[in-house]
Amino acid sequence: MPAGSATAHGWITGPASRQEQCARGLVPCGAVKYEPQSVEGSKGLTTCSANKYPELDDDSLGWVPQKVSGSASFTWKNTANHRTLNWEYFIGDTRIAVFDGRNEQPPMEVTHTVDVSRYSGRQKLRAVWNIGDTAAAFYSCVDLDVSGGGGTPPPTTTPKPTTTRPSTAPPTKPPATTTKPPMTTTPGHEHPTTTAVPGGSSWRHGATYAIGDKVTYQGATYSCRQAHTVHDPNWTPPNTPALWSRV
Repeated sequence: MPAGSATAHGWITGPASRQEQCARGLVPCGAVKYEPQSVEGSKGLTTCSANKYPELDDDSLGWVPQKVSGSASFTWKNTANHRTLNWEYFIGDTRIAVFDGRNEQPPMEVTHTVDVSRYSGRQKLRAVWNIGDTAAAFYSCVDLDVSGGGGTPPPTTTPKPTTTRPSTAPPTKPPATTTKPPMTTTPGHEHPTTTAVPGGSSWRHGATYAIGDKVTYQGATYSCRQAHTVHDPNWTPPNTPALWSRV
């Protein structure tokens, strides 16, 4: 890490950010799989990668959109805490929320509730953790599928900073996940050997599939391309071309 950079590291784990999907092995995306907490760059960047992990800027890699509606809660996992200027949330070039860090050390897990009700459909949200006593920031992008939104972007005025527990909307829980697989820290990680599921069974959240397993979903049949366990209900066959191919 370059001199003067923050010792803190962190990323959004829920709803699953792009680097979280990399860490879980859902999307093949290079070295960031082993360092999801290290997407660090200078303040003010507009990329998902912090100009460090180019795969995170590639919209064609099959990122799984996370289903949200109205307000969404975003949880940061911090592997080391550090004095914080603020956290910012953007859709496109518009900052839709900011949370004041008061130049204090945050807890190891921080959750913010953000209003996304003025948007609808597929959106890419960019979250930024700005460190308080260095020029560094950490970046985390989340692909969203917003239902029930108005489809009109919010005004371009800068929102007033709030605390980490804003009262503008009631907290909501992120999309349910049963078990988060452990973060891989070394390049030697391999998926565990799985037992094949009989062909033609219905796709299920929580099931474990092996390469070549066949499932049905919404009347279509799919073949498994990568062994995996369905930890997230958003990982349906149509949403995860890295895991399933239609037959």
